[in-house]
Amino acid sequence: MSSPVLSPSYTPSFVPPRLRSVGRLRAVVPPELRIGDNAAGAIVRALRQGPLSRDAVAKATGASIATVNRHVTVLLAAGLLRERPDLAESGAIGRPRIPVELDHESSFTVGIHIGAVHTTIIASDLRGRILGGMQTLTPRSGQELGLAAIARRAQAFTDRWRRRRPLWAGVALGGRVDTNTGVVDHPRLDWHEAPVGAVIGQTLGVPVSVAPHVEAMAAAELLLPPAAAVEQSSPNSSSLFFYAREMAGVALVFDGNVHTPSNGPGSLAHLPTGTDVKCECGRVGCLEAVVGDRALAERALRAGIVGEGPEGPVIEHLYRAAQAGSQAAQELLVERAETLGRTVAILRDLLNPDQIILAGQAFTEYPAGLPHVSEAFRRSSPSPHTDIRLSGFAGRIQEYGAAVTSLSALYSDPVAAIRRLG
Repeated sequence: MSSPVLSPSYTPSFVPPRLRSVGRLRAVVPPELRIGDNAAGAIVRALRQGPLSRDAVAKATGASIATVNRHVTVLLAAGLLRERPDLAESGAIGRPRIPVELDHESSFTVGIHIGAVHTTIIASDLRGRILGGMQTLTPRSGQELGLAAIARRAQAFTDRWRRRRPLWAGVALGGRVDTNTGVVDHPRLDWHEAPVGAVIGQTLGVPVSVAPHVEAMAAAELLLPPAAAVEQSSPNSSSLFFYAREMAGVALVFDGNVHTPSNGPGSLAHLPTGTDVKCECGRVGCLEAVVGDRALAERALRAGIVGEGPEGPVIEHLYRAAQAGSQAAQELLVERAETLGRTVAILRDLLNPDQIILAGQAFTEYPAGLPHVSEAFRRSSPSPHTDIRLSGFAGRIQEYGAAVTSLSALYSDPVAAIRRLG
């Protein structure tokens, strides 16, 4: 696991009173968006689905019983695991027969997804299950004030969980993310070298990991797969994760590792689609101008399909109009679905992954568009059949992307994570 890195010197304008005496920034730890080869991490991941005896853990992980016993002892002492003698088989003798499980009731991690429009803050237990959350508009008050406002909201949310101890924080967001320092350039928010990791880590008083959000969501499919998706995936296969909502993005997964380019994720924003929709960049047919939520809502407003609300045109108005029978609304959403299908086909032919996962509200919030995505994909790609499916997280994919960012260090090497937690 990567060594902790302190963010560049930065003094936030907002420092909670209980932290002012600390006088130093908490470590920013790069996220581990992969299935690690660490024995302790394998044990933690094996216990995600429920209690197991040490013998069963050894069988599930391939580790020796001696290795399992050694790591289980450390993880029990740290409070990440707990024994369940009440679940021991009748007549079983000896500690190896006593099941252990993740202690999912005494601690939690904090996940923050900062979107172009909304920011979501969630609490997750050690199994990766979301305990609760809140959503708020992403501040547009400038870099320093906006980031401080998000940190305050995260702190207020964290304070609600008084019976649990916070272990880690994870932040997932767009733009160009330096995962080593937690510094972010986010053009849509007009953030430049924003010390996201430093501010969130100091405010919450826990280690923090910061990840590009599309890669984080792809890691959620890898590390926190819903039960229905476990049988459909193989950790040794390659997959293309395609996300579309306000923006569109892709992530590649190879052999259990989410590929995170050192110079930041690529962009699909201005990929040509062949349509005549004008983009703010001055060209026509750019992908996000055709499929992005806000861009589509503004087109619907200009066409008189929907009205303008207090916050301007929102995509939910277009969905409701389509569901109410508006042919114009349906045609606009079908156009988006077909554009998405063609785009995925182009990427499939270019990259030839074993599996494609489609995620984001552009797919999940209008199910009637999915047959059009499928048909456009089929018409556009001459290649043989590819395993293609929707994300098992549906409309909560952003929440789980934030959750896995907060859990990835604990899942990769929990012993090293324990040392950082003191």
